[in-house]
Amino acid sequence: MTSEFQHWIDQNLPSQDGKTILITGGNSGIGYYAALALAKAGAHVVIAGRNPDRIEQAIKSIEAEGVAGHVEAGIVDLVSLASVKQFSEQFRISHPKLDVLINNAGVMMPPEGKTEDGFESQFGVNFLGHFALTGLLFDRLQSTAGSRVVTLSSIAHRGAQIDFDNLRLEKSYDQKREYYQSKLADLLFTLELARRIDAKEASVLSVACHPGFTKTELQRHVDPAMLAKMTFMEAWQGSLPTLLAATGANVMQGDYYGPDGPGELGGFPAIGEIDASARDAGVAKRLWEVGQDVTGIAFP
Repeated sequence: MTSEFQHWIDQNLPSQDGKTILITGGNSGIGYYAALALAKAGAHVVIAGRNPDRIEQAIKSIEAEGVAGHVEAGIVDLVSLASVKQFSEQFRISHPKLDVLINNAGVMMPPEGKTEDGFESQFGVNFLGHFALTGLLFDRLQSTAGSRVVTLSSIAHRGAQIDFDNLRLEKSYDQKREYYQSKLADLLFTLELARRIDAKEASVLSVACHPGFTKTELQRHVDPAMLAKMTFMEAWQGSLPTLLAATGANVMQGDYYGPDGPGELGGFPAIGEIDASARDAGVAKRLWEVGQDVTGIAFP
């Protein structure tokens, strides 16, 4: 752990002793550093992902840092709603509470593909898989005082739109357009969940964040020539908006955090800018109905 990361943790991360935190994709990138920081702060962290070997490697690396908390593996493949359901059932059996769910895992501009359930892979993994996971575990969140759902979006949501006629690759594949759509869907989901929680007068917080330009394995499908022209933060710094959203004392319902630098590309965590497209309640309601119809899960 770098001294800068440790300094930020010491100054900004309150004790997480006694908390259970589930993070998808916590075996690499910003998810790994978020899991590391939360475990150092005393949390019981469940790292959920599809590759058992990589998760175990991440756990060993985290434990080698001398953490105060505990780290556990969870196996789930967000490309399959059946896998999400199976994982959620297992989690519910072994964990009576859930303080924070961090919907972190994602795919970015991969080759054309579909999920097991027939959806374009980025929309299916980034949005539908996390919609299902949140819904299946929502009663655990609702029964845990002070709980939160933190969903990772992106500055790529700006200018995107939800094409309800192209969720299953009905049109020619555009990897960038589909990625932007999925990240807009994540932010629409965050804000619609916040509205629905408030309508139920529940106590769960639904918030979002984004890592700005952070160098991780997520960019492995992006043109290297394009990446060479860009300036990236290290993954530990990109994890800070996630950590603030998950633990900050002043976090409010529907908040969105990102880096504080120009264009929110780099810097340290602060309130970010939400594009008007993500505030469209009509689109959000329709997207929510798609999620419910596909997964069969109605919540909160």
